[in-house]
Amino acid sequence: METDTKDRLTRADWLAHGLRTLAREGANALKVGDLAAGLDVSRGSFYWHFKDATDFRVQLLQLWQERVTDQVFREIDAAIVGPARLTHLMKLAFNEDRSLDRAIRALAETDATAAEMVASVDARRIDYLAKILIESGVESRRAQSRAEFLYWAYIGQTAVLNPAHSVITERDIDDLSALFTR
Repeated sequence: METDTKDRLTRADWLAHGLRTLAREGANALKVGDLAAGLDVSRGSFYWHFKDATDFRVQLLQLWQERVTDQVFREIDAAIVGPARLTHLMKLAFNEDRSLDRAIRALAETDATAAEMVASVDARRIDYLAKILIESGVESRRAQSRAEFLYWAYIGQTAVLNPAHSVITERDIDDLSALFTR
């Protein structure tokens, strides 16, 4: 990196680098020195933008929540109505790269702040699924348990190690979506 590029490195650059690093290498790679080396800058650049490593992790978790939950909800709400909303959400969710999500969940096993954020995101996602199910005609008393089951399937899919069973086709998603909205 050239000096003028280093001078313009932003908080957003650091956070984007942190999310990429976390997804590829896990939480142990989120050391200030390693992150700075990856950006070809000094550690001082990090401390210009963040109070400390904890501040960085909190902002990283907030950005993760914004990108993979809040932004997705807004996009779906703006673009799709009715039962097609569930099918669209399922196609997005079951076909995305979830390496970052797995890394965040692994971090949550040892980091109380991450665990709190993951629990909050999980609850919001389940509530959103229940809302979509209700809007699709599912009785509200049934929507919550169906939403939970769908979410468990989503979370569990990443644990399947056999590639033959870890992919779900769009046709299968259409069928499953119809099953959950009856």
